[in-house]
Amino acid sequence: MELIQELFQAFVLGIVQGITEFLPISSTAHLIIVTKGLGWTGLVGQKFYVDAIQFGSVIAVIMYFWSDIRQILSGSWDAFRQKDWQRDEWKILVGIAIGTLPVLTIGYLIKDVAPDSPLIIAIMSIVMALLLGLAEKVGSHKRKFDSLKISDGVLVGLGQALALIPGTSRSGSTLTTAMFLGLERQTAARFSFLLGIPTLVIATLYQSLKSFESVDNLLVLLMGIASTFVFSYLSIAWLLRYLQRQSNWVFVWYRLGLGAVLLIAIATGFFQEG
Repeated sequence: MELIQELFQAFVLGIVQGITEFLPISSTAHLIIVTKGLGWTGLVGQKFYVDAIQFGSVIAVIMYFWSDIRQILSGSWDAFRQKDWQRDEWKILVGIAIGTLPVLTIGYLIKDVAPDSPLIIAIMSIVMALLLGLAEKVGSHKRKFDSLKISDGVLVGLGQALALIPGTSRSGSTLTTAMFLGLERQTAARFSFLLGIPTLVIATLYQSLKSFESVDNLLVLLMGIASTFVFSYLSIAWLLRYLQRQSNWVFVWYRLGLGAVLLIAIATGFFQEG
């Protein structure tokens, strides 16, 4: 009976992780709400377990964008051999590489400094909602994927570093920055995903070195990874289609509401700090 309960919890947590990892609404916030709100203190309620099931998100984003990844790498290799530094694939690859450095460097330096505080998460949910709304208002939404420059990768990479603050959302911070730079919504989301792949892969591998040693039930772990993979893939596909015709305002209002709910929960003692 206990195994069935843990498998169910792993499946649900995979849904939450998979959907919220790639939507601009903060996976950390939702994982805390689910685990603490439902009183899940067993295996799936541990941070190392959440770190481990992120492998599902890594596999999903690589599979979804495999053709893009292959084109960027092969095009960059051709550009390197021909010394064609203006080739689109080369500029995108260099931009992604440079843009990945800030979040990895800062993340390593402060890996034990930023706690998953419900108060910080609530505040950042509201702050990022306002910034995303501002990007919707002032962004031109005109630049397409073939207009990307190395500087875009650097600036979006700096925006990604904000996601080291719990509750910010990596996809939210990169999507917001990309829209401030004038990228159309779908292009901003696509570039956000591609730029985030190295960070997600490296961070997941680093965090999971100890995580896999701590998980004593392989079946529960595999359930979490499988569920995370399926819903991560669906989340990516849905968001890219959605942003072809719709704006990000639904996420703005959702994040404002989420932040308000968390603040109320903290004020009433439902969530305890520390």
